[in-house]
Amino acid sequence: MTSVLRAHSTPRSRTRRRAIAAFAALATAALTLLPTAQAGAAPGRAATLPAGARSTGPAGGFDQQVLFRADSEEGYACFRIPAVVESAHGTLLAFAEGRVHDCGDAGDIDLVLKRSADGGRTWGPLQVVNEGGGDTHGNPVPVVDRRTGRIVLAETYNTGRTDGLNCAIPCDRTPHLQYSDDDGATWSAPRDLTPAVRPPQWNSWYTTGPVHGIQLTRGRHAGRLIVGVNAESYADGRVTANHAALVHSDDGGDTWRVGAVDSWPIAAGAAPRVPEMNDGSPQWAGAFRQKPSEMALLERSDGSVYVNGREQDGTDLGHRTVAVSRDGGDSFSTPFRALPDLYTPMVQASALRLPPSRATGGHGRTLLAAPADPERRRTMTIRSSWDEGRTWEGVERGARVTTDWSGYSDLVAISPDVTGLFYEGGAADARDELRFARFTQQWLGPRRAPDPTTRDTAPGAPGALVLGGARTTDGVFGRALAFDGSDDAVRLPFRASLPLGTDAFTCSLWFRYDATGGEQPLLWMGGSGAAAPQVTLVGDPAHGRITGRLTAVEGAARPATATVSTAGSYNDGRWHHLALRRGGGRLWLTVDGTATTTAHDVPGSVSRGSVFGVHLGQRLDGRAQFTGALDEVGVYRGALTDQELTGLRTTGAAPSGPTVLRLPLDRVRGR
Repeated sequence: MTSVLRAHSTPRSRTRRRAIAAFAALATAALTLLPTAQAGAAPGRAATLPAGARSTGPAGGFDQQVLFRADSEEGYACFRIPAVVESAHGTLLAFAEGRVHDCGDAGDIDLVLKRSADGGRTWGPLQVVNEGGGDTHGNPVPVVDRRTGRIVLAETYNTGRTDGLNCAIPCDRTPHLQYSDDDGATWSAPRDLTPAVRPPQWNSWYTTGPVHGIQLTRGRHAGRLIVGVNAESYADGRVTANHAALVHSDDGGDTWRVGAVDSWPIAAGAAPRVPEMNDGSPQWAGAFRQKPSEMALLERSDGSVYVNGREQDGTDLGHRTVAVSRDGGDSFSTPFRALPDLYTPMVQASALRLPPSRATGGHGRTLLAAPADPERRRTMTIRSSWDEGRTWEGVERGARVTTDWSGYSDLVAISPDVTGLFYEGGAADARDELRFARFTQQWLGPRRAPDPTTRDTAPGAPGALVLGGARTTDGVFGRALAFDGSDDAVRLPFRASLPLGTDAFTCSLWFRYDATGGEQPLLWMGGSGAAAPQVTLVGDPAHGRITGRLTAVEGAARPATATVSTAGSYNDGRWHHLALRRGGGRLWLTVDGTATTTAHDVPGSVSRGSVFGVHLGQRLDGRAQFTGALDEVGVYRGALTDQELTGLRTTGAAPSGPTVLRLPLDRVRGR
């Protein structure tokens, strides 16, 4: 099909799109699936595969293709918001929002679909499941009733805009539902679910999903369909609360009710809800605890419902948040809690529990798909959990799908060994296209042994993880740790005593390097990116300096940054002592106890509302590595005096105040 799409669809192109959709429905009703355009594929040829090919893994364990792209589909400017399920008969259904005029969230948006009868190898033409007609019909949440084969599709409407802007708050968002009894070939007329699942006080914002829903298979609620929703309340000219909820049906989708709800109040005077930038970054942070949204659901082996959601703009640390329901979605066992060190940007993510397999030695594996760069929507990565989402492997262990820009996603089990990932991606923008990837558990890799550790002598601290093969070398006080500039790093497991908040502090370390260029990260605490609260110490030999940087947030104000730099880079291959102190409205950066530079501090917390990590020898996003050696790294609450700093530097003795972390880096265990 040749695209004639422009920035705005003409009436003629819109009519033609309806005709194409009607043709597609007839074609797909017969399940005559045409290959997606790719090298070697002959357009118009029906798929012919040997028996059992649907469950056969891709060559090399991974392949992917483009399913939706504006320049190859008539009448659309943009495709977003992927969701995918496998029907009871083995057909894959990939849903998306077809955005007519632009990529805006509140314009003329249709719900569209492509189907595959061969496990995602080939796909049929685009079907329009629900035409917006100038309004927004989006946020698809498909769920399959495996008792009847019915495919239920929850969705959300709002009045469309023509200016490319988001829906004004309060927004007239309403939930609707459709279903298909013929594997997605045809669909029922939509019906309004507002009376059943949108309480009157949820009057500001409402959205279904987006990501597939689930059907419970265990316990007294077996057969129940569950969909995640989130909402906001509005009163007296402002948003007053956020709500994360599960809605469910016990009769195959005929009737629905609200089950588990977790509500978070927003104090008066907090920043209002604001549109996102294209990269998913907030324009400014709010002054409320959490806003769980866009929740991925899965059923654990004990029948409980695990919910992993996006967290945006709240003051709790982290961009992912989690809760569990142990009564079939009727209530949450505890309120949502943030996951500070599960690195993602603010973005929807998808989760899927896989059955035990030979590839995993009989162990069950749970997957989380999301961009891994904590600052921006890029580097789609699949991370594994071996305890059904209670803990997740570090981002460095994840399977990287792409280094491109990437955004929303959904996961689907195609066979016991083959999994599908339907996601937003692009070389220039995460909204360029929607891709479908297939991969095997062998491609994901086996369960790995624990990483080696080095001791942290701070009270109650577990060992810090030694990554990439970093090894000991001669140090200032005994042994030190050498970093190769490739993948060596030390990462501290999160604990509540690590964030520095608004406290005065001192960061102290010894370093040795001779690099003449590149960013040389020594210590990184907090988030990543210009707007994320953080404390960093970074060598910059190309500009002849070492820089201490502090970014803080106070209340609902925009983040502010203070920077202090040395007069030299000290890249002479010798050991030097570096200390960054915060206190009394000032920052001090001192080298070898004599050379000190100062700058005005900025008010607020250096660890709030963002991904939080502590790394040595590596940026938080992994995009810069240190080449050299570090020794005796410590962080202490309070700004040490010159005398205390001299004692620390000359004898290695820890100061008497509270110790946040202290890493001698003199040995590595478990290698």
